[in-house]
Amino acid sequence: MNKKTLVGISYVSAWIIIWGTIGSLIDFYFLQNTYLPGSPGQFLTFIITAIITSIIAVRIFPIVNNKFIS
Repeated sequence: MNKKTLVGISYVSAWIIIWGTIGSLIDFYFLQNTYLPGSPGQFLTFIITAIITSIIAVRIFPIVNNKFIS
């Protein structure tokens, strides 16, 4: 496994953890106050956080790629 592949896999793995953490924290609040487990609101919470974190990850990737691959 070369360095470029390792950086790519690590980057995607880190963003999955970030997405899951942020989505879960937001979901925890909404589960206490707004919707029930398994409701469409819970689904939308994770979909919306996935879209937002994916956009951020794609925009930051060139910076990370240049820093670690160079």
